[in-house]
Amino acid sequence: MAELRSQRWYGDPGLRAFGHRSRTFQMGYTRADFMGKPVVAIVNTWSDINPCHSHFKQRVEEVKRGIWQAGGFPVELPAMSLSEPFVKPTTMLYRNFLAMETEELLRSHPMDGVVLLGGCDKTTPALLMGAISMNLPAIFVPAGPMLRGNWAGKVLGSGSDTWKYWAEKRAGNLSDQAWQEIEEGIARSPGHCMTMGTASTMTAIVETLGMTLPGASSIPAPDSGHARMASESGRRIVDMILEDLKPSDILTPAAFDNGITADIALSGSTNAIIHLVAMAGRVGIDLPLERFDEIAKRTPVLADVRPSGRFLMEDFYYAGGLRGLLSRITSHLDLTALTANGCTLGENLEGAEVYNDEVIRPRDNPLTESSGLAVLKGNLAPNGAVIKPPAAEPHLHVHTGKARVFRNYDDMAARIDDPALDIDETCVIVLQNAGPLGAPGMPEWGQLPIPQKILAKGVRDMVRISDARMSGTSYGACVLHVSPESYLGGPLALVQDGDLITLDIPGRRLDLHVDDAELARRKAAWVQPKPHYERGYGAMFAKHITSADKGCDFDFLHAGAPTPEPEIH
Repeated sequence: MAELRSQRWYGDPGLRAFGHRSRTFQMGYTRADFMGKPVVAIVNTWSDINPCHSHFKQRVEEVKRGIWQAGGFPVELPAMSLSEPFVKPTTMLYRNFLAMETEELLRSHPMDGVVLLGGCDKTTPALLMGAISMNLPAIFVPAGPMLRGNWAGKVLGSGSDTWKYWAEKRAGNLSDQAWQEIEEGIARSPGHCMTMGTASTMTAIVETLGMTLPGASSIPAPDSGHARMASESGRRIVDMILEDLKPSDILTPAAFDNGITADIALSGSTNAIIHLVAMAGRVGIDLPLERFDEIAKRTPVLADVRPSGRFLMEDFYYAGGLRGLLSRITSHLDLTALTANGCTLGENLEGAEVYNDEVIRPRDNPLTESSGLAVLKGNLAPNGAVIKPPAAEPHLHVHTGKARVFRNYDDMAARIDDPALDIDETCVIVLQNAGPLGAPGMPEWGQLPIPQKILAKGVRDMVRISDARMSGTSYGACVLHVSPESYLGGPLALVQDGDLITLDIPGRRLDLHVDDAELARRKAAWVQPKPHYERGYGAMFAKHITSADKGCDFDFLHAGAPTPEPEIH
C-alpha cells in the first residue's frame, strides 16, 4: 500500500494536525470517517450556467457513495465550470486557468487521489492537464452526451443542425416560428453535445487513453448506467490510490497514439489536436502535428456520426459505443496499454460487439478509408494548419480561388452579407486575427459564414481559412489553426483581396500564390495590432501562451523542476 499523502495533514501529533482534525470534526465527521483512509478529491465543474453539467449535483453524490463503499473519504472541490455556450470570448481562453486551478487544488489540499467530473468541451482537457501535472491517482467521469434533439419529426443534432438551419434562415427558407421551435427542441436533457463535437471526441479520447472506466464515455447523461458508472468510478479510485496507479503510469506514447487513432476513427473534432498536444506535453511527450497526419493516413473512419456522418451519440451508444468501435480497429491499437481499471486496453475490449453496422461501420465499408483529418503545410501555413476532409464537400478538396480577406471578426460580421461585396462561390474567405493572441483565445470562429447572396444560390460550402478553431459540431471546407497566427505577422496576415490561394488536401498543401519578394515587402509594411489586455489574467495569457501547433498551453507549465509539496506548519 502506498503511503497516504493526506496523513501529512492528519497523522502528525503536532499542533497543525490537531487543527486539521478538529476542523474536520467541525463539519460533522468522526475520526473513523477520515483517519488512515484515502482522502479523495472530487473536482466538480458543475454550475448553474453549465447545461452540459447540470446533472453533476447528483453525480457527485453517486461518486461519493462509491468512495465511501470502498473505504475512502470523499471531499468535493468545486472548480471553474467553463460552460461552452456562455463563456466569452471563448472557453479556450480559460482552459489553462482551469488546468492550473485543478493542479493547485490537489496540491494545496490533503488529497491522495482525484475523481474528475467534466465533459463540456474544455473541461475535459483542462482537468486532465491539471491532474497530469499533479500526478496523483486520477480517474475521469465524463458528463455523457445529451439525448437526441427533435423538431417536427426530424432528429436534431446540437451544433451541426444549428449551423444548418441558420444557413437556411439566412437564405430565407425558414420562418421565425420554425427557428424558435428548433431552439426549443435541439437540447432536451442534461449532457454535452450529442454530435461528434469536441465534447464527445475528447471524452472518447480520454477513455481510449485509459483514464476512465471502460465504456464510460458513450453512456448518455440521463441513462441510469451513467449513475452506476459514477459510483463505480468512486470505488475504483480508492483502489487506484492503494495501488499508486498514476497518470504517468497510463499516459505513455503508445496511449497517445491510441487516442489519436480513436479520434480519426470517430472523425472527431479538430480541436482534439490542440488538446492532445497540450496533454502530452504535460507528461513530457512531444506530439508533433505530423504524427496526427501519419495516423490519419492509415486509419479508417468508422463512426457514421454527425457532422461527418448521419447519426448521433445516442445511436452510437446503442450500436456498441466506443468499445464496439475500438474492437473493429484493434490492429491499429497498442492493446498492451494500461488503463485506469488496472487492465490493458486489449483486456477491456474483450467481448465488445457492434450491434448496428450503419452507425459503426465494418472495416470493409468505412465512411472514408482514411484521412479523417489532414495536416496542411505550405507558404501560407509554415507551421501547419488542419482540416477535416469528411466534413467538406469533395469538389473543394482541391481548389484554387481568389482571397476575400476580413481583418477581424467584426469586419467580417459587418461586410459578409453586403450585396456589394465582390465575392462568389469560387472565392476563398480569409479571416485574420482570430488566433490565440489575435482574437484573443482562438475562438470557434473558423466555420466562417457563407455570404447571404451565395446561400440564396443554393451553395452550402466554400473554402474558408483562418487561424481560429471550429466547433467540433461544425462542418465545411474550413482550414483552421493556421500557424504562425496572423497577429504575430504570420503569412496569413499578409494575404490581400484577390490573391490566389490553393487548398490541396490530398497533397496536404495550403499555398498563397504571391512571390517571396512581394511577401517581404508586405511584411515590412505590416503593423502588429494593439494587445487586447494590459492587466490581469488576459495579460498573463498573452505573455505565456504557445501557438496552436504547440497546444496553446502556457510555456511555464512545461519548464522547470517539479513543483514541491507544500510545507505544513
